[in-house]
Amino acid sequence: EMFRQGETAGVFQFESGGMRQLLQKMKPDRLEDLIAANALYRPGPMELIDEYCARKNGTSKVPAVQEIVDNLTSETYGIMVYQEQVMQIVHQLGGVALRDAYTLIKAISKKKHSVIDANRAKFLEGSVEKGMTKSEGERLFDLILKFAGYGFNKSHSTGYAIIAYQTAYLKTYFPIQYMAAVLTFESQAKKTEDWAPYLDECRHVRWPDHEEETPHVGIEVCPPDINESDATFTVVFNPDEPKDSCHGRIRFGLSAIKGVGRSAIEAIIKAREEHTFTSLHDLCAKVPPRAVNRATLESLVKSGAMDSLHGGNSRASMIAALESALKFGQREARDREQGQGSLFGAPDNTATEEDSPNEVSPLPSIPGWSRLETLGYEREVLGFHVSGHPIDEYADIVRPFVSISVSDLELLRPGSPVIVAGLISHVRNITVNKGRSAGSRMAVIELQDRLGSIEAVIFAEAFAANGALVQPNSVVLASARMDERNGEKQLIVERLFKPEDAPSYLTEHIELDIHDDGEVGMEQKIQMSAGILKQAGSAMTSQGAHPAKVTLRLIRPDKTIHMKTDLKVIPKHEVIRDLGGILGGTERIRLSGRDPGNVVAPRKVRRYGRS
Repeated sequence: EMFRQGETAGVFQFESGGMRQLLQKMKPDRLEDLIAANALYRPGPMELIDEYCARKNGTSKVPAVQEIVDNLTSETYGIMVYQEQVMQIVHQLGGVALRDAYTLIKAISKKKHSVIDANRAKFLEGSVEKGMTKSEGERLFDLILKFAGYGFNKSHSTGYAIIAYQTAYLKTYFPIQYMAAVLTFESQAKKTEDWAPYLDECRHVRWPDHEEETPHVGIEVCPPDINESDATFTVVFNPDEPKDSCHGRIRFGLSAIKGVGRSAIEAIIKAREEHTFTSLHDLCAKVPPRAVNRATLESLVKSGAMDSLHGGNSRASMIAALESALKFGQREARDREQGQGSLFGAPDNTATEEDSPNEVSPLPSIPGWSRLETLGYEREVLGFHVSGHPIDEYADIVRPFVSISVSDLELLRPGSPVIVAGLISHVRNITVNKGRSAGSRMAVIELQDRLGSIEAVIFAEAFAANGALVQPNSVVLASARMDERNGEKQLIVERLFKPEDAPSYLTEHIELDIHDDGEVGMEQKIQMSAGILKQAGSAMTSQGAHPAKVTLRLIRPDKTIHMKTDLKVIPKHEVIRDLGGILGGTERIRLSGRDPGNVVAPRKVRRYGRS
């Protein structure tokens, strides 16, 4: 069922978007289908995918060719998918020795016509002896030439499919343990952008006790924690929670934090084996000073790993207290080394209450970091925002207008128009020194959403109109076109929008749900809504905002009526607010975005050189 739904992120060989689409189309119900999927999803055989799926699902008939051919291709619905099938057809039907059949396949892939022609005559002779006409044999040999060159080795594909099924089994019945292992492995070997999508996948994973009536979906991935995290991603449980495959959450590993080395991690884990840490000063007292320095503690605080000690709003205060905490820890370590505080195990009564590591030392009372600062520090030490993303607070506003996520842009061809939302995480300003725009400014920015980032170029003309919005750590919507430079995908930005301005510029349609409920009747709601729309329409300005068409859905107990209107309006915030007050909530108002191709001005994509 997991394969049929295409829920195979993290499953060996079946992760890509194209492969997942193939699975949804194929609807596999046996291991042989997974073997075929592995062989079909590669250049060449891809053109057979639709026909294979149609024949498997009964929407297309499997044609009869010849008894030997039909028997050898029955497993793959009459389609030659594997090298072994081609070899057996050449051998059994054409009378060509298996060794020579293998040589023929290699010759076809390398276009060695002398070998191909020598075996053609022998094959035709054998196929005629088996009851085929010469023309039928010719057509079959031409098919062999077409498919043998890129036919996949079945034994290889079978090995892949078995491993894929094993990994899918683990993801199905031990999802939290499996995803923790996937995150651990992928995070060690790849850039953050490459493995961050697995964090998002955790939100969609089904648990083994999942039922359609009571769905249990989504694994919580928590930030690192000084008292719970191991070196790698780990499954953790609440004290009163069953420790099985249907409970728990994944905790970030301490090794994912930049600036926290192996020796520091080992010392932290060893120190907390007896007692958990209770405060920043307690941590510095229990962990040897040589193992954990100021830079390590800073990284731990910025990542959120110390939040359980003093709270998430105290990160700035913890940074300010590092110096005193480190001195306290050094004093405690010096006392231990000198044997001060005990004689043959007797407690030292000279230690003051103030010096006790069990007392939570007060932190400086200073203003906490803003949400943007907090998330920025998380990205600095973890590679991304773990407790949220700056784009989250705008999610509901931008959702109707975004045509694709940043992480999926690589699927598009150069020239494709897009509208994306993201955080400007880096800005490189450039002065143009050549051409008609010499002396003008342009910029190269990094645009990042939850799961990926991409370089975006803003040429001089677009920068002159949008430069005020090119600010680090600001969230924008960008209308742009895909481009490719030195094999790397990038965006050519035409326009930038503030998220709050997106509805005014990017809305194509507004649909109002008018319910026959509440104290105000349907007719009165229509009239009042029309009054607001007409008033807003008459006040429209021509400063680049885009008036949207308005349609109505009259929702009665017995039926729903769709109505077009001649009204057009710019959906500013106050207009949506006033309409929501009449209709019973803004959730009864739906905005749909414009086609990206109608937002991005058609133009020839220009290249640029490094300055």
